[in-house]
Amino acid sequence: MKVDFFRHNITASDRKALDRVLRGLFITTGGEVNRFEERFAKYLKVPYVVGVTSATAGLHLALEALDIGKGDEVITTPMTFIATANAILHAGATPKFVDVEPDTGNIDHRLIEKAITKKTKAILPVHLYGQLCDMRAISKIARKYKLKVVEDAAHAVEARRDGVTVGQLSDAAAFSFYATKNLTSGEGGAISVHTKKLKTILGQSRTHGLTKDAAGKYRKKYQHYDMKFCGWKYNMSNIQAALLVPQISRIEKNLKIRKKVWGIYLKELKGVENLGFPKIVPGSRSALHLFTAWVPPKHRDKILWRLEEKGIGVSANFRPIHYTTYYKKNFNLKKGMFPNAERIGDSVITLPLYPTLKEKQIKYVCKSLKEILKTL
Repeated sequence: MKVDFFRHNITASDRKALDRVLRGLFITTGGEVNRFEERFAKYLKVPYVVGVTSATAGLHLALEALDIGKGDEVITTPMTFIATANAILHAGATPKFVDVEPDTGNIDHRLIEKAITKKTKAILPVHLYGQLCDMRAISKIARKYKLKVVEDAAHAVEARRDGVTVGQLSDAAAFSFYATKNLTSGEGGAISVHTKKLKTILGQSRTHGLTKDAAGKYRKKYQHYDMKFCGWKYNMSNIQAALLVPQISRIEKNLKIRKKVWGIYLKELKGVENLGFPKIVPGSRSALHLFTAWVPPKHRDKILWRLEEKGIGVSANFRPIHYTTYYKKNFNLKKGMFPNAERIGDSVITLPLYPTLKEKQIKYVCKSLKEILKTL
């Protein structure tokens, strides 16, 4: 049996929306992007959303818009995809890592205050695998030290915790619509913010710093643009937005299906020796983006390879950032500095999780994993 790591679920309504845009005048940034921004903001229960090309671009733009740059430090986690830290570097600032909670993999808020220096300007929490960090605790620390908070919500569109939705307790939050995300346009991203001023800055910054995008120049009669600061080329297209708009209405339905898939995994793998799972905080709602498990580190790669031999798509999310050559070399980082992130990074395996996954496929994955673990 073949079980892909991920399969997107583009429906007839998605294709119809895409076809409508392709038959229209603007396929770059235009009315469809505006429609997406309004509907996504409504879903998130935040005032404003700005569509961009990726969550990485969103983090970069948000940090710059909040005046974070050269000489500044941003506290974040090493247990994430490298894009999180790279965005901090793109803004000209320096990432400062603190370890994660041993049972969730999310940044340990109890370690943040000790890492704050005179150079610290922001905290960048990552909602790993779809579970919200303790945003109330992080927000409290940020207010105490007058720091900005930018959330990496690439995994966490649907997440809730302590009565809080993603983006509500931060200055900005960045979302991903990459090919494997719960909401996808192949590539794409968005930023949520709370002020019209920030929305305007981000809207201009994503299109080179221009005061008008392509559609904006042709309202009623041609209008010249101006450039008041040097921006980037990070604007979302109407094509991407067309794929996203109809998916917003299916977010909750798909989450219920993912929860069912998640439940089958837990039932089939309950009590299996040499297998553990990240904790989901009681009373919270995870976006259930990735289903990960922890196996003995010395056997992890062999387990991944054996699963692949059985036709099962797998991954390992994530390799701790300080393991990479670039960050070791340029930031004097080494193994042993973040033991919880290292334990998770060394032991994690990621199994297929998506709404179209069939029960027989899930049971095949579980059966295969149990058979492999028994041979260790």
